Amino acid sequence: MQLDFVTVDVFTDRRFGGNPLAVLPDARGLTTEQMQSIAAEFNLAETTFVLPPKNAAHTAEVRIFTPRAEMPFAGHPNIGTAFVLATLDSSRGRTVGEPLLFEEKAGLVKLDLIRDGTAIVGARLAAPQSLHRGDDVSLDTVAAACSIGVSDIETANHPPCIASCGVPFVLTELKTRSALAAARARAEIFSEQLRPDRAIGILLYTMEKAGDVDIQARMFAPLLGVAEDPATGSANVALAGLLASLRSAPDLTLQLRIAQGVDMGRPSLLEATAEKRDGRITGMWIGGKCVPMMRGSLEL
Repeated sequence: MQLDFVTVDVFTDRRFGGNPLAVLPDARGLTTEQMQSIAAEFNLAETTFVLPPKNAAHTAEVRIFTPRAEMPFAGHPNIGTAFVLATLDSSRGRTVGEPLLFEEKAGLVKLDLIRDGTAIVGARLAAPQSLHRGDDVSLDTVAAACSIGVSDIETANHPPCIASCGVPFVLTELKTRSALAAARARAEIFSEQLRPDRAIGILLYTMEKAGDVDIQARMFAPLLGVAEDPATGSANVALAGLLASLRSAPDLTLQLRIAQGVDMGRPSLLEATAEKRDGRITGMWIGGKCVPMMRGSLEL
């Protein structure tokens, strides 16, 4: 059995930046166990498997795997998969239908393409679920899990808390960029206190600006085989919703440019938007550019 694959760098406009993703555009015939094994073989943050949609009105069913587990939803896999499918259709002279609608375990994910003239250069997704703010997480737990001091954590805006719009993350603001750079994940603390059924990982961020970037971030999910993620759309789109919910204005559109992966040498740029009307978050979006990297085939 031979299966084609494509890899792309997501949330970047240059090769060897952003978050690498492997996409299997036609994964028919694969079992869940085979998908998990293939994802482990690629050993990227995520690998996606594209299947025919259950509803013919939708674009595809998309299954997302880290090296260790299947994900109900994730940001850069959706952005990269939309880019790959759209560019494949375009190269074959087919009309690219928009919006793209992906069936996933977290729900239906809607995506629009980003173009530069006639060229497809990226995609933008709408969060599949409403913002949910869960429990607060103790400062001691976050500090220990990320090898930082309790005094490095900023609580003026919010304490470390679990938030989700498809998958849960611990969102934690830090006071300084230097504290963000010093963070290191400790898998044993995650294993003891932050299992994936509670939160997928910890997103650390600082509001220190850098040029035209509003937020700088890092994300750790060692129990899923992701020691550090170069770009995490699902966490950052929830962050945009959380920050918008904390603003006093009942109506606003919050737009954020978020840098991630810088400390890994994989600089990524995520553009997030959250909309609030009558004091309620009514929509969250995140998008970015993609760069094609490799094509090949798997032998099974």
